[in-house]
Amino acid sequence: MTWIDRLSLFSPADALALVLLLLTWTIISFYIEQPPRGRPSVSVLMNDYRRDWMREMVTRQPRMFDSQVLGLMRQGTAFFASASMIAIGGGLALIGNPKPLVDVAGDLSLINAPHVVWEIKLIVILLCLSHAFLKFVWAHRLFGYCAILMASVPNKADDPIAYPRAAQAAEVSITAARAFNKAMRATYFSLASAAWLFGAVPLIIATVATTAMLYRREFASQSRDALMIAAHQDVTAAPAKTG
Repeated sequence: MTWIDRLSLFSPADALALVLLLLTWTIISFYIEQPPRGRPSVSVLMNDYRRDWMREMVTRQPRMFDSQVLGLMRQGTAFFASASMIAIGGGLALIGNPKPLVDVAGDLSLINAPHVVWEIKLIVILLCLSHAFLKFVWAHRLFGYCAILMASVPNKADDPIAYPRAAQAAEVSITAARAFNKAMRATYFSLASAAWLFGAVPLIIATVATTAMLYRREFASQSRDALMIAAHQDVTAAPAKTG
């Protein structure tokens, strides 16, 4: 059986659902990372706080708190990377023996399809998980780079390289956080792609629900409101400090 024969086993609705998944994933990722002016996402708002953190670190003595915060970030990233690897291993095991999955999915979706259909659907999930895993690993490594830069910041605030080095650490931390956020979105959409096992309509519903959830968390959540209030207070308080 050629790949054309394999792809002919899928309906136009399946193709539409898969295209919708990839399209919404791309659009929401771009919208979160490049939001319109006046409506920043939580991810973008956090970038300014990361820069503030590194500026405060220059004068904080001792810097035990900063190392603990960065350590927690690395631990969380390592946990998700390990979880992604375990999920990938489970998916590969299912591809090797898809019968248990075929029996369960067939009973729930009432779909009778050759094993190759289920295998291709599993491959899509595994590709999403693999992307997440690689991003988690890269984020973990970047947080390690950030730790080295933080350790190289001089203890004296009047040192000419103190604040420039802290700014470098902040930018590396922001890059690491961006990779981590991309990995989390890949994880979310890998869960959405699992709905394809039950048919094209469930995949479309899961894709829309996942996109709506991401939008709400980034642009309409209580955490964003809190960050916006804090940012506004910082701006209004700034003239009083300089005056």
